[in-house]
Order: sequence, then structure tokens, then C-alpha cells
Amino acid sequence: MGYLLHKHPDKLQSVEMPAGQAHIFYPIAKDDICSVCLLLDIDPVLFARKNKANRADLTLAHYVNDRPYVASSFLSVALAKSFATAMNGHCKQMPHLVEEIMPFEVSIAVLPAPKGGEKLIRSLFEPLGYTVNVTNHPLDERFPEWGRSKYYTVSLAGAQTLKSLLSHLYVLIPALDYEKHYWIGESEVNKLLDKGKDWLPTHPERTQITNRYLKNLRPLTRLTTDRLIEMENPEDTEEAGSEEHELKKVSLHQQRLDAVLEVLVSSGAKSVLDLGCGEGKLLKMLLKEHQFQQIMGMDVSHRSLGRAADNLRLERMPAMKRERINLIQGSLTYRDDRLAGYDAAAVVEVIEHLEEDRLATFAAVLFGHARPKTVVLTTPNRTYNQLFENMKENTFRHNDHRFEWTEAEFEKWVLQISEKYGYEGVTKPLGESHPEYGPPSQMAIFQQINSKTSA
Repeated sequence: MGYLLHKHPDKLQSVEMPAGQAHIFYPIAKDDICSVCLLLDIDPVLFARKNKANRADLTLAHYVNDRPYVASSFLSVALAKSFATAMNGHCKQMPHLVEEIMPFEVSIAVLPAPKGGEKLIRSLFEPLGYTVNVTNHPLDERFPEWGRSKYYTVSLAGAQTLKSLLSHLYVLIPALDYEKHYWIGESEVNKLLDKGKDWLPTHPERTQITNRYLKNLRPLTRLTTDRLIEMENPEDTEEAGSEEHELKKVSLHQQRLDAVLEVLVSSGAKSVLDLGCGEGKLLKMLLKEHQFQQIMGMDVSHRSLGRAADNLRLERMPAMKRERINLIQGSLTYRDDRLAGYDAAAVVEVIEHLEEDRLATFAAVLFGHARPKTVVLTTPNRTYNQLFENMKENTFRHNDHRFEWTEAEFEKWVLQISEKYGYEGVTKPLGESHPEYGPPSQMAIFQQINSKTSA
């Protein structure tokens, strides 16, 4: 263990932390058993004073909290700082030990698990091969009527490589505890994917792990889910049994794109608009279908178009394939002659980013001027938001959303557009529906009545 962890059993070693220190020591180091302790000494006062993000809101909670006493994101950072070499799978002096599976027992003295408790803890660790023992603590033993707390003592036992064990703890501890002490940005997506690359793509609770690790920040969770799907081995997916197949959940975003593509293909369209194309995920799928001879992606963001070009590898694309696709910058609220003459258009999770009073202009541009024969459009279902943990009431899924509709509101709008511009519109659910709150997303399919009749 000393070789693997790069920490000598005879020495007490300490690592500087953002708000204190982490101490590593060996209570037991024998031939047949070795015990390693990682002890955090967190100073919440020091952290509150050093953390510039907290200075604008110097409430008592910054100084009096549970951070010095629980396993949290501080412990995750301490693992990475203390055992970085082991976590990355390097052992210069005894490299054969890196892939050796050993029997481990892990004790986490106090682990917060809000909104999930013991059931959540077990669902995260047991699929990785651990035997899990959980003890829940009361809020106060003197007042049993106060009920149970969100704090648990957790013991794990299982045969793992040390590298795998450390990666499990690094990801799952902050996934259980929402109160991150650092900024959640795209760098955290990279850390999650790096540390979880060997097990997270096939974990049955990967969606929940991703959401909790990234605090349900929808752009980051969507990005992570898409990249996890890309990391899955297609051959393994085809050969997997039906039970394993069900565990590999397809992201809502991918379900949405698959449903849109199916409508476009079945429409018989040969030319397609992707309005609000973003970074080009749907465009990539459209290019694989030889039916579509002309494809245009439009977005208001020049930066997104640049990423789409990179993702599609336009510069290296064969000439014949390159002639089929074009990327343009433009707005959905301005009449644009470049949009006219296409058979079909896709508007995927776009309209909710417009001001609601601009929807009439959007409809005039798309249905009144461009007039594709088929339009497929998706948008979130607001009612479903109640199922998202950590999402406040009367807020939207994304900070750039200007509105979100219920199913009834969406159906009413689709009917109005259809009647005004000569389309037949139908709505469909997208994603797994909840018996009370409905589907997470919803889709409308508009078919131009004149073209339908003439066809």
C-alpha cells in the first residue's frame, strides 16, 4: 500500500487544502493487514474568509456548518491531492500492483445523503461490487421525536484495484452531498468523465450520479450524458444481454434527436433546415442519411457554429459530402430568404429561448415565409420540472429560458399556428412519462396541408 499510495507507512504526512489540511497516516501496517487513514482538518472560518465568492453574503452559515465533520467535496479534493499518482494508476517501483485486485474495507465516518438516504447510498455503491452497511443517525438522541438526520456512517467491503476504489470515492462522495465548495463548471465535467471513464458509462444510476455531481445544471448534465454515450463501446452494447441493455439508459437529449430524425426521414424530405443547430449533433445524424441531399444549419451564435464545424470536421470532409451541408448565422425572428424552399425544418429545444412576445414573429418567419412542408419542433414540459431535485419553484430548467409550457399550453399554441398558417399539427410526448407530471419534453409535428393534399 505504501508503494501504491506513494506514502510511507512510518511517516505522518500532510497536504495543504483550500481551508485546512489533510493528514495521511497508517494505524496498522503489517504483512497481512494495512490500514490507511485520511483525516481532514477543515477550518470553516478560514474558508469563508479566503473564498471570494462568499464575501458578498457573509451569513453565519459560512462559519457554522457541517463541513469540518462530514465527508464532502473537501474529501474528494483531498483524495485527488493526497493520492493523485495512485488514482491515475501509476506505481513506478511496483507497476504490477496497479491492476491487482485486493480485498478492501472502507469506513466513512459521517456521510451526508440528502434526498435519498440509505437507498441512494446502496444504489450508487452496490452495482460496483461493494457490500454496503449503513447506519443512520438521529438528529438528537435526547429528542427522538425530531426524527432521523441526513447523516450516515457507511462501511464498504469489496475486491477492487486501488485505482478503481479511489475513483469510486472521488465521484460518489460529492454526488451524495450537494454542498460543493467549488464552482461547478465545464472543468467538473472533464473531471467526472476522467475519473469515471472505466465504470460510469455502464453504471445503472449514471444519470442520477451525473445530475447530483453537477448539481442538476442542465447544460452540463446534457453535455456529460452525451459524452458518456459516445464513450460506450457499440460492440459491447450489441452483445450485452437484455438486462444489461436496460441499465444503459439513453439520455433524454438523444431520445429527442432520434425522434426528430425519425419524423424527418419518414416525411420523405430531401432538403432539411436545422434551426438553432447549436454544436451540430442533429446535423451529424442528418448527414448519415443519404436521403437528405441539402442540409442547412442555422444558429444565432457564431461560436456555436464554429464548434459545429469542428464537430462535423467540415475542413476534412470529402467534397461530395461537403456540398450537401451549409452553416449560416441568422436569427429566427427576422425574415430570411435563405430559409425558403426547404422540404422540412427541425427546431429542437429552441423556442423557449425566445421572449414569449417574439413567438408571433418566429411563426411568421418559419410558417409564413419559409413554409417548409414539414416542421418538427420540441420544447420542455414545465409540469415535469417538479421531479427535478434541487430545482426551486417557479424557475426554469435553464437560466436562458424565457418561458416553459405545460402540455395543454403547448397544444393550444400548436393549434393556433396550424389554423393560421395552413398546417396540420399534432403533439407527442418525448421521454418516459410520469403518471402525474407527464413527459419531460414534448414534440409537435406540422404538416403543410396543401403539400399533404397534393401528395
